[in-house]
Amino acid sequence: MKNVAVIGVVLLILGFMSLVVPVPHSENHGVKVGDTRIGVQTQSSEKLPPAVGIVLLVGGVMALVVGARKS
Repeated sequence: MKNVAVIGVVLLILGFMSLVVPVPHSENHGVKVGDTRIGVQTQSSEKLPPAVGIVLLVGGVMALVVGARKS
């Protein structure tokens, strides 16, 4: 397999994963007074915008087409 084709397959996998798998995100909010610290940790999972997945998928298809033309 050519290098461009491998890159195309990787981009296709990443594009599909970005549409399906949410990305975990956590934030720490807190106040420190003297030696005492009071805090709250929030966690959420959000998917990437669909445009990111579409761009990755299109890039993967284009890389596969370019890789197939060179061979």
